[in-house]
Amino acid sequence: MVFSVRDVPWWGVLSSAAAPVLLVGGWTVAAALQPGSFDQVTGTISALAAHGATDRWLMTLAFLGVGACHVATGLALRPAAAPGRLLLMAAGVATVAVAAFPVTRGSGHGSLPHTLAAAVAFGSLAAWPVLARRRGPAAAWALRPAAAAGALLGLLAWFYVELSAGGRQLGLAERAAAGAQALWPLAVVLACRAFGQPGMQPLPDLLRRVGPALPLRPDDHHSGGGDTDETGQS
Repeated sequence: MVFSVRDVPWWGVLSSAAAPVLLVGGWTVAAALQPGSFDQVTGTISALAAHGATDRWLMTLAFLGVGACHVATGLALRPAAAPGRLLLMAAGVATVAVAAFPVTRGSGHGSLPHTLAAAVAFGSLAAWPVLARRRGPAAAWALRPAAAAGALLGLLAWFYVELSAGGRQLGLAERAAAGAQALWPLAVVLACRAFGQPGMQPLPDLLRRVGPALPLRPDDHHSGGGDTDETGQS
Protein backbone atom coordinates (compact mmCIF):
# COMPACT_ATOMS: atom_id res chain seq x y z
CA MET A 1 0.00 0.00 0.00
CA VAL A 2 1.35 3.43 -0.97
CA PHE A 3 0.32 6.55 0.89
CA SER A 4 0.10 9.93 -0.79
CA VAL A 5 0.60 13.39 0.66
CA ARG A 6 -3.18 13.73 0.85
CA ASP A 7 -3.24 11.03 3.56
CA VAL A 8 -1.93 13.57 6.12
CA PRO A 9 -3.90 16.81 5.70
CA TRP A 10 -2.43 20.21 6.38
CA TRP A 11 -4.23 20.56 9.70
CA GLY A 12 -2.43 17.42 10.89
CA VAL A 13 0.87 19.18 10.28
CA LEU A 14 -0.40 22.21 12.17
CA SER A 15 -1.61 20.21 15.18
CA SER A 16 1.55 18.11 15.41
CA ALA A 17 3.75 21.21 15.21
CA ALA A 18 1.67 23.14 17.73
CA ALA A 19 1.89 20.46 20.44
CA PRO A 20 5.62 20.82 21.29
CA VAL A 21 5.44 24.60 20.91
CA LEU A 22 2.55 24.84 23.37
CA LEU A 23 4.15 22.43 25.83
CA VAL A 24 7.68 23.84 25.90
CA GLY A 25 6.51 27.42 25.56
CA GLY A 26 3.95 26.91 28.30
CA TRP A 27 6.34 25.52 30.87
CA THR A 28 9.02 28.09 29.99
CA VAL A 29 6.78 31.15 30.31
CA ALA A 30 4.89 29.78 33.32
CA ALA A 31 8.15 29.09 35.16
CA ALA A 32 9.38 32.62 34.45
CA LEU A 33 6.18 34.06 35.99
CA GLN A 34 6.61 32.27 39.32
CA PRO A 35 7.77 34.48 42.18
CA GLY A 36 11.37 34.05 43.19
CA SER A 37 13.11 31.38 41.16
CA PHE A 38 11.40 28.24 39.91
CA ASP A 39 13.90 25.43 39.40
CA GLN A 40 12.88 23.52 36.29
CA VAL A 41 15.43 20.79 37.05
CA THR A 42 13.64 19.80 40.25
CA GLY A 43 10.15 21.29 39.82
CA THR A 44 7.52 19.37 37.86
CA ILE A 45 5.43 20.71 35.00
CA SER A 46 2.23 20.00 36.93
CA ALA A 47 3.39 22.33 39.70
CA LEU A 48 3.05 25.23 37.24
CA ALA A 49 -0.66 24.48 36.84
CA ALA A 50 -1.25 23.58 40.49
CA HIS A 51 -3.70 25.30 42.80
CA GLY A 52 -1.74 28.13 44.37
CA ALA A 53 0.72 28.61 41.48
CA THR A 54 1.07 32.08 40.00
CA ASP A 55 -0.84 32.44 36.71
CA ARG A 56 -1.70 28.74 36.73
CA TRP A 57 -4.13 29.34 33.89
CA LEU A 58 -1.21 29.59 31.48
CA MET A 59 0.07 26.03 31.99
CA THR A 60 -3.52 24.79 32.24
CA LEU A 61 -4.27 26.19 28.78
CA ALA A 62 -1.04 24.69 27.49
CA PHE A 63 -2.12 21.24 28.74
CA LEU A 64 -5.54 21.64 27.13
CA GLY A 65 -4.01 22.76 23.86
CA VAL A 66 -1.50 19.91 23.76
CA GLY A 67 -4.27 17.39 24.46
CA ALA A 68 -6.43 18.77 21.66
CA CYS A 69 -3.43 18.70 19.30
CA HIS A 70 -2.77 15.02 20.01
CA VAL A 71 -6.39 14.16 19.28
CA ALA A 72 -6.30 16.09 16.01
CA THR A 73 -2.98 14.54 14.99
CA GLY A 74 -4.33 11.06 15.67
CA LEU A 75 -7.29 11.78 13.41
CA ALA A 76 -5.04 13.16 10.66
CA LEU A 77 -2.32 10.51 10.71
CA ARG A 78 -4.00 8.13 8.25
CA PRO A 79 -0.85 6.27 7.13
CA ALA A 80 -0.33 4.99 10.69
CA ALA A 81 -2.03 1.82 11.94
CA ALA A 82 -5.37 2.39 13.66
CA PRO A 83 -4.38 1.10 17.14
CA GLY A 84 -1.53 3.58 17.35
CA ARG A 85 -3.73 6.46 16.23
CA LEU A 86 -6.33 5.57 18.85
CA LEU A 87 -3.66 5.42 21.55
CA LEU A 88 -2.35 8.85 20.51
CA MET A 89 -5.86 10.26 20.77
CA ALA A 90 -6.30 8.59 24.17
CA ALA A 91 -3.10 10.32 25.28
CA GLY A 92 -4.62 13.63 24.20
CA VAL A 93 -7.74 13.01 26.26
CA ALA A 94 -5.59 12.03 29.26
CA THR A 95 -3.58 15.25 28.87
CA VAL A 96 -6.82 17.23 29.05
CA ALA A 97 -7.64 15.30 32.23
CA VAL A 98 -4.26 16.32 33.68
CA ALA A 99 -5.38 19.93 33.32
CA ALA A 100 -8.84 19.15 34.70
CA PHE A 101 -7.45 17.59 37.89
CA PRO A 102 -4.61 19.87 39.02
CA VAL A 103 -2.43 19.21 42.02
CA THR A 104 -2.24 21.48 45.05
CA ARG A 105 1.04 23.30 45.34
CA GLY A 106 3.26 21.80 48.03
CA SER A 107 1.11 18.65 48.39
CA GLY A 108 3.56 16.19 46.86
CA HIS A 109 2.64 14.35 43.69
CA GLY A 110 -1.02 15.29 43.74
CA SER A 111 -4.42 13.66 43.77
CA LEU A 112 -5.21 10.18 42.50
CA PRO A 113 -7.15 11.42 39.41
CA HIS A 114 -4.23 13.63 38.42
CA THR A 115 -1.73 10.82 38.92
CA LEU A 116 -3.82 8.37 36.90
CA ALA A 117 -4.34 10.86 34.07
CA ALA A 118 -0.62 11.68 33.93
CA ALA A 119 0.29 7.97 33.95
CA VAL A 120 -2.11 7.24 31.07
CA ALA A 121 -0.81 10.22 29.09
CA PHE A 122 2.86 9.38 29.56
CA GLY A 123 2.35 5.66 28.96
CA SER A 124 0.23 6.13 25.84
CA LEU A 125 2.60 8.66 24.30
CA ALA A 126 5.51 6.28 24.85
CA ALA A 127 3.71 3.21 23.45
CA TRP A 128 1.71 4.56 20.51
CA PRO A 129 4.61 4.41 17.99
CA VAL A 130 4.79 0.63 18.46
CA LEU A 131 1.08 0.16 17.71
CA ALA A 132 1.19 2.65 14.83
CA ARG A 133 3.96 0.85 12.95
CA ARG A 134 3.63 -0.25 9.34
CA ARG A 135 5.68 -2.96 7.69
CA GLY A 136 7.15 -3.14 4.20
CA PRO A 137 8.81 -0.71 1.80
CA ALA A 138 5.59 1.28 1.37
CA ALA A 139 5.83 2.64 4.94
CA ALA A 140 7.66 5.83 5.86
CA TRP A 141 10.73 5.37 8.05
CA ALA A 142 8.97 6.93 11.05
CA LEU A 143 6.35 4.17 10.97
CA ARG A 144 9.06 1.57 11.63
CA PRO A 145 10.05 3.10 14.97
CA ALA A 146 12.15 0.51 16.82
CA ALA A 147 14.83 2.98 17.92
CA ALA A 148 12.37 5.79 18.59
CA ALA A 149 10.12 3.63 20.74
CA GLY A 150 13.13 2.48 22.74
CA ALA A 151 14.25 6.07 23.31
CA LEU A 152 10.79 7.20 24.41
CA LEU A 153 10.44 4.28 26.81
CA GLY A 154 13.95 4.91 28.14
CA LEU A 155 13.16 8.55 28.93
CA LEU A 156 9.91 7.49 30.58
CA ALA A 157 11.82 4.97 32.72
CA TRP A 158 14.23 7.71 33.81
CA PHE A 159 11.29 9.91 34.84
CA TYR A 160 9.73 7.01 36.78
CA VAL A 161 12.98 6.35 38.65
CA GLU A 162 13.31 10.03 39.58
CA LEU A 163 9.66 10.14 40.65
CA SER A 164 9.90 7.00 42.76
CA ALA A 165 13.16 7.97 44.45
CA GLY A 166 12.38 11.67 44.87
CA GLY A 167 15.41 12.49 42.75
CA ARG A 168 16.88 15.93 42.32
CA GLN A 169 16.39 15.80 38.55
CA LEU A 170 12.68 15.04 38.56
CA GLY A 171 11.74 18.13 36.59
CA LEU A 172 14.50 17.60 34.06
CA ALA A 173 13.55 13.96 33.51
CA GLU A 174 9.88 14.88 33.11
CA ARG A 175 10.65 17.62 30.60
CA ALA A 176 12.95 15.36 28.59
CA ALA A 177 10.29 12.62 28.38
CA ALA A 178 7.39 15.00 27.72
CA GLY A 179 9.33 17.01 25.14
CA ALA A 180 10.39 13.93 23.18
CA GLN A 181 6.86 12.54 23.29
CA ALA A 182 5.46 15.82 21.98
CA LEU A 183 8.00 15.99 19.13
CA TRP A 184 7.62 12.43 17.83
CA PRO A 185 4.12 12.87 16.29
CA LEU A 186 5.51 15.83 14.32
CA ALA A 187 8.39 13.67 13.06
CA VAL A 188 5.96 10.97 11.95
CA VAL A 189 3.69 13.45 10.16
CA LEU A 190 6.59 15.10 8.31
CA ALA A 191 8.06 11.73 7.33
CA CYS A 192 4.71 10.51 5.99
CA ARG A 193 4.16 13.66 3.96
CA ALA A 194 7.69 13.55 2.51
CA PHE A 195 7.28 9.85 1.71
CA GLY A 196 4.00 10.53 -0.06
CA GLN A 197 5.38 13.12 -2.46
CA PRO A 198 5.31 12.31 -6.22
CA GLY A 199 8.17 10.10 -7.30
CA MET A 200 8.42 8.29 -3.99
CA GLN A 201 6.45 5.21 -5.03
CA PRO A 202 8.46 2.06 -4.23
CA LEU A 203 9.79 0.31 -7.35
CA PRO A 204 8.43 -3.19 -6.54
CA ASP A 205 4.95 -1.82 -6.06
CA LEU A 206 5.26 0.23 -9.22
CA LEU A 207 6.28 -2.82 -11.23
CA ARG A 208 3.35 -4.79 -9.90
CA ARG A 209 1.04 -2.17 -11.36
CA VAL A 210 2.53 -2.58 -14.84
CA GLY A 211 0.70 -5.30 -16.74
CA PRO A 212 2.11 -7.48 -19.55
CA ALA A 213 2.50 -5.91 -22.98
CA LEU A 214 -0.36 -6.66 -25.38
CA PRO A 215 0.53 -8.09 -28.82
CA LEU A 216 0.25 -5.79 -31.82
CA ARG A 217 -2.54 -6.37 -34.26
CA PRO A 218 -2.51 -5.74 -38.00
CA ASP A 219 -4.73 -2.69 -37.63
CA ASP A 220 -2.53 -1.08 -34.95
CA HIS A 221 -0.55 2.00 -35.99
CA HIS A 222 2.76 3.33 -34.75
CA SER A 223 3.71 6.97 -34.53
CA GLY A 224 4.99 7.08 -38.08
CA GLY A 225 1.64 6.18 -39.50
CA GLY A 226 2.62 2.73 -40.86
CA ASP A 227 0.83 -0.52 -40.17
CA THR A 228 2.23 -3.44 -38.25
CA ASP A 229 2.16 -5.65 -41.34
CA GLU A 230 4.34 -3.25 -43.35
CA THR A 231 7.72 -4.49 -44.45
CA GLY A 232 10.42 -3.83 -41.89
CA GLN A 233 8.01 -3.40 -39.00
CA SER A 234 9.40 -5.25 -35.92
